[in-house]
Amino acid sequence: MNLIEVERALRQLRLGGMAGVLETRLRQAQAEAMAPIDLISCLLNDELTRRSDRLLERRRKQAGFRDPHKTLDNFDFTFNPKMNRSMVFDLATCAFIGRREDALFLGPGGSGKSHIAQAIGQSAIQQNYRVLYRETHVLLDNLAAAVAEGTRKEFMDEMSSVPLLIIDDFGMRKLPHTAAEDLLEIIMRRYERASTLLTSNRPVEDWGKVLGDVAAVTAMLDRLLHHGHVLKCGPRSWRTKTAAGNSRGDR
Repeated sequence: MNLIEVERALRQLRLGGMAGVLETRLRQAQAEAMAPIDLISCLLNDELTRRSDRLLERRRKQAGFRDPHKTLDNFDFTFNPKMNRSMVFDLATCAFIGRREDALFLGPGGSGKSHIAQAIGQSAIQQNYRVLYRETHVLLDNLAAAVAEGTRKEFMDEMSSVPLLIIDDFGMRKLPHTAAEDLLEIIMRRYERASTLLTSNRPVEDWGKVLGDVAAVTAMLDRLLHHGHVLKCGPRSWRTKTAAGNSRGDR
């Protein structure tokens, strides 16, 4: 077989990582008098690296992050100096996912809750966990669509089994009258089986008003907080500060 035929055979075997670098690795082997076993090792590592990268990229897309570039590296911790940084980085190790614990981020809009939540989601993907990110109203809209399509069971099974479910922006929008019942079911299904990270701009004392069901809220909080980590992200809002700064700059 010549080089073209070998590359074609590798692609037929779904070894595209090897096929893409085969010619380069052969030239390297000639230039460095590389032993056959070393050449094979390089090609295998190339294939494994490509598969790992593709898996990570696929999981990032499946997660559905609103802002896929949010990481801890580009988060400004100096803006809210009272934020518990140790807790943030502890959560980013994702040990809490292995322990099937939950997390609750509270603070005003723009204080960094969504940024940190998505950054932790990115860290979880790097550590080979599957992640789903949904804004609260989107999650409930997806559930309503599944009910209409007759796929509610499959949808709830997915929501119940993913290792990390991020439910963002609870309290930001008016929710359907079934929200309390639906969210409670999701939280209960996941309790001590998988990790849920929920962010809210409303204090927990207001959740009964938001959902119109104090009993459901009590049951939700009992489960979220039993093995939960509570991060307070306020009181300052980065977006409010930025807007004020821009206004002063325009004067």
